[in-house]
Amino acid sequence: MDVESSSPSSHALIKKEKGGWRAIKYIIANESFEKLASMSLIGNLSVYLMTKYNLGGVFLVNVINIWFGSCNILTLAGAFVSDAYLGRFWTLLLGSIASFIGMGIFALTAALPSLRPDACIDPSNCSNQPAKWQLGVLFSGLGLLAIGAGGVRPCNIAFGADQFDTSTKKGKAHLETFFNWWYFSFTVALVIALTGVVYIQTNISWVIGFVIPTACLALSITTFVIGQHTYICAKAEGSVFADIVKVVTAACKKRKVKPGSDITFYIGPSNDGSPTTLVRDKHRLRFFDKASIVTNPNELNEDGNAKYKWRLCSVQQVKNLKCVTAILPVWVTGIACFILTDQQNIYGILQAMQMDKTFGPHNFQVPAGWMNLVSMITLAIWISLYECVIIPIVKQITGRKKRLTLKHRIEIGIVMGIICMIVAGFQEKKRRASALKNGSFVSPVSIVMLLPQFALAGLTEAFSAVALMEFLTVRMPEHMRAVAGAIFFLSSSIASYICTLLINVIDAVTRKEGKSWLGDKDLNKNRLENYFFIIAGIQVANLLYFRLFASRYATENKKRH
Repeated sequence: MDVESSSPSSHALIKKEKGGWRAIKYIIANESFEKLASMSLIGNLSVYLMTKYNLGGVFLVNVINIWFGSCNILTLAGAFVSDAYLGRFWTLLLGSIASFIGMGIFALTAALPSLRPDACIDPSNCSNQPAKWQLGVLFSGLGLLAIGAGGVRPCNIAFGADQFDTSTKKGKAHLETFFNWWYFSFTVALVIALTGVVYIQTNISWVIGFVIPTACLALSITTFVIGQHTYICAKAEGSVFADIVKVVTAACKKRKVKPGSDITFYIGPSNDGSPTTLVRDKHRLRFFDKASIVTNPNELNEDGNAKYKWRLCSVQQVKNLKCVTAILPVWVTGIACFILTDQQNIYGILQAMQMDKTFGPHNFQVPAGWMNLVSMITLAIWISLYECVIIPIVKQITGRKKRLTLKHRIEIGIVMGIICMIVAGFQEKKRRASALKNGSFVSPVSIVMLLPQFALAGLTEAFSAVALMEFLTVRMPEHMRAVAGAIFFLSSSIASYICTLLINVIDAVTRKEGKSWLGDKDLNKNRLENYFFIIAGIQVANLLYFRLFASRYATENKKRH
């Protein structure tokens, strides 16, 4: 009797010792090193493929967009494996190892000239294309990095959220702070490190420039394993994604079931393992509720549990599906926001490559990949000001700790995105006109002129992306947090694929006599500004959609909580 009574208290003691900010420092360190490695590649991937693999035009953008999309869509697979089989700790660890191997392959492509095509003297007119097997080695590295991202991205935020008890007011406050500091910490790490890594890649050595992120991934894995004793590790209890498919299937099979006065709903096993069912009147029957209706006693086995799981689902499984469908309107808004940020990572860097990169009295050569740092610095500055200056000042004035609502943050982010694309379009017109006037591949316009559009892209992410991540994580039950992470990155994945489709459609529609708005390796022969204005139009439509429809789903609802 004494043993039984002491067991719960000892478990509670263990749970108190684990988790919290003690565990978060290892998780954030793992994320920071992983992001440092992956972003040192993302930030300079356009430059590497263009200068070392002689890629350009629509093919270059397609490769990058499809890889971006694959990195994010594989988060669904990562969330499935995490929830159903491995748990978040092992999924994170194995994902980090896959990224480490993929980055190692990239270091080999830089170190061994035989893995790359011959260099081109004239970048605007190059015929030395990579062989298929060389592209195969390149794509294998990208593939492993995508697999690694699929394991890390949906689980990192969820694993961090697991370390807090969100059933308490204090735990919820810690979780909200974690969201912002999670974004802030790895952004600062990237800014400090990528200035050096990208500079080394561009001006010193691509080999050293890829060995550094490979070493960072090794540090990421080591740090994460060292902190294992501090983590609260939830066990894998089955995949929510599989349950969602089962609910849809079961509801379709029972689509002809009509509301009645005596309907039996299958609740599923209770906490002690005993099966239960609920009988109640249901005059308004929604479609997916049909999946949990017991239409025939033969659907239950002798223990009272569902015999055919693809025909009868529990009420909880139906609720999980409804949780996902409830966030879809706001999630669609996030897709349009990511369309903008993805294009800055590609076309913004290509713009920088064809501009005057000298800066200062000593004519310092600014690497094109550094432009992404402007967005990150802007994001970090805003979050630190918001958390450390604005909120404390508002608290002193009003006596309460007030924050911008999710609705307002998303709206501000969309407006920033519209301004960003309009500015980018006019800056591209100026850059292109100057290059054509001088008859040169590189425009005499300074790279400094790109600062406003990259800063605005950073503010778009600081408002919209952080708000979307918080919305998805908070609105999902605790057992669906990995799903929230996967859905967040899925929006970025769909944005990348939409951009790929949009670019190819624009290229096909505008192509005349072998030329199109986006088809040439030389931006001076394209009309990139028109593409930016199209993206701005998409953002305007997104703002109208959010204001008129989706915003009601982002409004705080105390009753819901």
